[in-house]
Amino acid sequence: MKAPIKEEGADYLIKKLDENELQFTWFSAKFSTDYENEGQKNSFNGILRIHKDSLIWLSFSPLFGIELFRMEITLDSVKYINRMNHTYFIGDYNYVNTFLHSNIDFDILQSFLIGNDLSLYENSSFKASVDNGGYKLATAERRKLKKFVRSSQEKVRVLIQNLWIDPVTFKITKANVKEIQKPNMKLEANYSGFEDIGHQLFPDKISFDISADNDIRVSVAFSKISLEGKQIQTFKIPSGYTRIK
Repeated sequence: MKAPIKEEGADYLIKKLDENELQFTWFSAKFSTDYENEGQKNSFNGILRIHKDSLIWLSFSPLFGIELFRMEITLDSVKYINRMNHTYFIGDYNYVNTFLHSNIDFDILQSFLIGNDLSLYENSSFKASVDNGGYKLATAERRKLKKFVRSSQEKVRVLIQNLWIDPVTFKITKANVKEIQKPNMKLEANYSGFEDIGHQLFPDKISFDISADNDIRVSVAFSKISLEGKQIQTFKIPSGYTRIK
């Protein structure tokens, strides 16, 4: 039987999170994913590439076949190519949030994909506790740092966030976030299958639950993970494609 873990304060746990978060400039991995929405299920393979704090690039293909979708996401823009119907989209996060029935931004998306804490939000107002053999950090008032606020609409964003932390590795095992103004929209992630990638632990299995008007569940399994070298990514809109709004 495991001995009870020692209670720690929020400042200590945040410090340990920072020390053990995934450090990278470029991240790349292949993945397989199962997507379920209102009883409809789809499975894809894909490639994920991230340039930390600036770019997320995604390519989706059927289990056996050529690319169907490509996305390029920056701090303030979303681009999307749909090769099935020869269309493309260039816009902002309203598109992603309408599609996912969520209310995310770049920092939330990046942190949930790699299992790190948010990096563009302040660390104040956390409360620490012991929960189910691990640590928990909770806050009802997490605000974006002013230097990263990119629109007047963002200035009023206040997040409710919970983090569950392994008491040995100090890696996040579960995280959820929602916004005070939109409490019915919640994004939750569970992390497992931690493996050593360049002397750093990374979860190669993640399950996402998006709760809104209807619930969406996405499970992701990563492979061929790399933290080395600049990753090549392109986003060229083929001629003849129609822009959608």
